[in-house]
Amino acid sequence: MTDARDSPPAWVPVEHRWFGLDRRTFRPALIVLVISLLLVYGWQAVDAAIPWHNEIKAGDVLDLGGGATAVPPVGWQLESGTLVGATPAESPTSLDVLLASGGATIELRGAAFNGTAAAFLDQAERADGDDDRPAVDGSRGTVTTEAGLVGVAQSSTSPGGDRLDAAFKTATGTSQAVAAAPALLVRVRTAPGQFEQHSDEVSALLRSITPEVDQ
Repeated sequence: MTDARDSPPAWVPVEHRWFGLDRRTFRPALIVLVISLLLVYGWQAVDAAIPWHNEIKAGDVLDLGGGATAVPPVGWQLESGTLVGATPAESPTSLDVLLASGGATIELRGAAFNGTAAAFLDQAERADGDDDRPAVDGSRGTVTTEAGLVGVAQSSTSPGGDRLDAAFKTATGTSQAVAAAPALLVRVRTAPGQFEQHSDEVSALLRSITPEVDQ
């Protein structure tokens, strides 16, 4: 015989009740809700809510090694690389800078190369391999920076996205000095049809590249 004073099986003590609900179940339910949202909306939504901590600000200058510099676009994320004034400085032959903004990236790579900028660009494109060849190539042209560096640029597009490769030798002066200077490769990658919205920022960065400082 059940004692009348015994609580019914589903009875919730007053101190644990909130509008008739058992507050002890709130935390497990919240955890399940968060996991469900992650599964539905993915981690990209979470990443978008996290503020960037390496955002390029007005006045920031990239250290390309050997005194060479470039001005990155304001508001982009500096994922790797060194700004002028930071230590240690970049080496011009092992440079690896990566900037990102949404689905677009700009990578600057340095290498030792005893030859012309055009030959360096040819080598970089051959290294991509057949699987990375774009569907449609644009015309190859020259790019001249405000400091007088003359580079070679090649644009292309494919179902995977739009791209621009530009190669420079980071020195001015005699042909002998330029040939012996470290080489710089700038690689721009965007989602399909998205290059135009970043073209002004890319052009400004290319024009801002300055040569090495004479020792």
